[in-house]
Amino acid sequence: MLTVDFSRFPLAPGDRVLDLGCGAGRHAFECYRRGARVVAVDRNGEEIREVAKWFAAMKEAGEAPEGATATAMEGDALALPFPDESFDVVIISEVMEHIPDDKGVLAEMVRVLKPGGRIAVTVPRYGPEKVCWALSDAYHEVEGGHIRIYKADELTGKLREAGLKPYGSHHAHALHAPYWWLKCAFGVDNDKALPVRAYHKLLVWDIMKKPFATRLAEQALNPLIGKSFVVYATKPHLPSLGAEADAR
Repeated sequence: MLTVDFSRFPLAPGDRVLDLGCGAGRHAFECYRRGARVVAVDRNGEEIREVAKWFAAMKEAGEAPEGATATAMEGDALALPFPDESFDVVIISEVMEHIPDDKGVLAEMVRVLKPGGRIAVTVPRYGPEKVCWALSDAYHEVEGGHIRIYKADELTGKLREAGLKPYGSHHAHALHAPYWWLKCAFGVDNDKALPVRAYHKLLVWDIMKKPFATRLAEQALNPLIGKSFVVYATKPHLPSLGAEADAR
């Protein structure tokens, strides 16, 4: 289940991609399949080891085009072990709401992104997330949990402050918002509640089968209750010294 829409966020074979806070690796795997040179980074060593196993399995199965590469590594989002301007593309999905120093993370992403490079940021959407917080303290008051809820203009403003130029946004995963409301209402750790189990089966069926009816329903509902807010931005090229001289 992808949150980033690659029809709005073009990826070329050979692009060097950083998936920061990759988690289970869903976006890293998609970039690898599209021929990118992927580096997946997360602070969770257990998840990184699983991502590395899946990268190896994908290579063995021939799922990635020739020339594509994939590396999984532990790392700190506030101190990335990469030189300046190392990546053509940076993806950070459902991560920034967990990190106290979100401006520091943005600064690091901008530092390692090449001029002209593209960045995709996804966070929980304000409205659906507020419902979850209202229904359950346990949903967010956990170690490593969500510490803030972004409004769309707040997030895009922070991207601009970091030196990025937002060029598009959308909402995603409307069908997942009611699932999390049910989880919060019946207990975030209570997977046995009948409404939770029933809705989870629906989501699994939808992900596996991708029926036209639910795709159409989600597309219609995303602007209203989409669980995630997604924004895309570019890192502008700095004006050349010659251009600055001409401007004077």
